[in-house]
Amino acid sequence: MSGAQPQQAYPQQPSQAPPGPQPQVQPHHPPRAYDAPAGAEAEGDGDAPGGLRKPRTGARTVPRTRKARLRVAKLDPWSVMKVSFLLAIALGLCTVVAVAVLWMVMDAMGVFAAVGGTISEATSSDGSDGFDLQGFLSLPRVLTFTGVVALIDVVLMTALATLGAFIYNLSAGFVGGVEVTLAEDE
Repeated sequence: MSGAQPQQAYPQQPSQAPPGPQPQVQPHHPPRAYDAPAGAEAEGDGDAPGGLRKPRTGARTVPRTRKARLRVAKLDPWSVMKVSFLLAIALGLCTVVAVAVLWMVMDAMGVFAAVGGTISEATSSDGSDGFDLQGFLSLPRVLTFTGVVALIDVVLMTALATLGAFIYNLSAGFVGGVEVTLAEDE
């Protein structure tokens, strides 16, 4: 056994490819979730990746719309309170500004003078001049009243919105909440 070659533990790698025809390498096609419709391979260009059709140059492509059905299961009362507070303040400021502008426009048109004169004549007696509408509806008095109403509105809107969030959370526990369908255009 001295002339026998020792057996190698690892097989040798061939340094050259074996003679004969070589198989042609195919491009990798990832697995598809759904089979392609019948005849799709015949219509598609061979150049398109994955056997997909290329759109014609003059053809319009229709945008796909993705839809998702979601459920509003819970509202955070703290975040509802913060948002409703800020919205109520904005609404209160808009109310005060709108009342001030409306008062100035009506005063410039002479509405208070005309109506005030009529009311003063109707309520006057021998010794008194009657009711002074212009003094009663002065701009500072109207803006003070509007500010008080806006402040009460801020407190009530914030409290009612927060209470509404608590009530929604209780009812959503029973019925599951409000379902919303969202759509995204590409």
